[in-house]
Amino acid sequence: MIFRRLYDDALAQASYLIGCERSREAIVVDPNRDVEQYIGLAKRDGLRIACVTETHIHADFVSGARELAQAAGAQLLLSGEGGTDWQYAFATESGARLLRDGDVITLGDVTVAVMHTPGHTPEHLTFLVTDRATADAPLGAMTGDFIFVGDVGRPDLLERAAGQVGSMEAAARDLRHSIDRFLALPDHLQIWPGHGAGSACGKSLGAMPQSTLGYERIANWALAPRSEAEFVRAVLEGQPEPPAYFAHMKRINRDGPDTLGGFSQPALLADALLSSTLRSGAAVIDTRDAARFAERYVPGAINIPLNKSFSTWAGWLVPYGRPFYVIADEAQLDAVVRALALIGLDDLAGWFSTGAVDVAADARSIPQITVAELAARVAKNGVVVVDVRGRSEWEGGHLPGVINIPVGHLRERIAELPRDKPLVMQCQGGGRSAIAASVLLASGLHDVSNLLGGLTQWESDGHDVERTRAAVPGRPR
Repeated sequence: MIFRRLYDDALAQASYLIGCERSREAIVVDPNRDVEQYIGLAKRDGLRIACVTETHIHADFVSGARELAQAAGAQLLLSGEGGTDWQYAFATESGARLLRDGDVITLGDVTVAVMHTPGHTPEHLTFLVTDRATADAPLGAMTGDFIFVGDVGRPDLLERAAGQVGSMEAAARDLRHSIDRFLALPDHLQIWPGHGAGSACGKSLGAMPQSTLGYERIANWALAPRSEAEFVRAVLEGQPEPPAYFAHMKRINRDGPDTLGGFSQPALLADALLSSTLRSGAAVIDTRDAARFAERYVPGAINIPLNKSFSTWAGWLVPYGRPFYVIADEAQLDAVVRALALIGLDDLAGWFSTGAVDVAADARSIPQITVAELAARVAKNGVVVVDVRGRSEWEGGHLPGVINIPVGHLRERIAELPRDKPLVMQCQGGGRSAIAASVLLASGLHDVSNLLGGLTQWESDGHDVERTRAAVPGRPR
């Protein structure tokens, strides 16, 4: 058997290529929109991609399954489980074969057995892989968003992100039943999850690329013995804020993503047009790092640095279905375009070089405040601090008396912010608060600064922290 794991750091997302050495056939599981990487890998391994599938309808990135199947001339395989609300709308027109619990996919000496594992989503599948050239028992499972290293897939997304009110407790019970069924499998079974640390599809995902079921029995909080009621409470408690774009991703992936045919660069726009573009009300994303942005930015631009969190915050803050622009270093433009396309932001109308900021006559800077300076101003009641982390993070520990508005919700909750005092943005380490400061400034507020080092530095300097709850199972403080 040939085993290949492809991992996208920006999405914290894993996809897999499994092939048979004898038949030279392969299956790709959970591909993202960068389909050329799978085609190139199969070619280098001397394999023909015979099948393309995915574990479920994804919420955090645009699926590349349909496009890869078309490009590779492969059979598209999609879940037929989940009931009428969670069927793939494009399955028939794409000639897809619908998979159900107990089905088997055969690729020479390699078999892939289908196991329906609802909970994270109703249609979710897990794929049990057997290399019959060496043994008749499964050696591993591609678990998608069902079981991660150290965690399980969150069952609250359909309610909290997709608006299906009242669904998360039932989904949590389904997840528990799926886990109980999965635990009947042997300890040697390798676990190949669909996400790693940093994904919002769970609350405490481990950074290890894979595990075994035996190890997860002793190390994964969600697999420990407890009553169903206790499990439901624990798995729903402390989940991170679901990004707003997750609901959009669900619709795209259920109804059928557009075919890209590769990533294309937008037009380079003249430096002199940057300020007027921003004054027109167009969305402009400045991808420089936070320090460069704070030192000099053009009013109206939002700072989303090109790092591992870029896709997440772009999904939160860039409008879908409307043209937008980016400011980027030329050497990073391809990475920016790719990252945006992976989450369905296809309306990139043009880009400005970072030099456009350097020559802009109306450029400004964002004040940066230290913990010592903040403590002195707080003592005099001369400033309002806004903690822009998620609610569960805030509950686990925060500066005394601060407002909590997660950065992704700042725009919709801006009326809650006082206008008669300076505002200081604060997060855990200073990254999210820098984005938050740019959002408020772009929304018309003026007296906004950023706390350097965030809560981490505040605690390190010996200042008090308030806590409103104990640690959540599976989410250490």
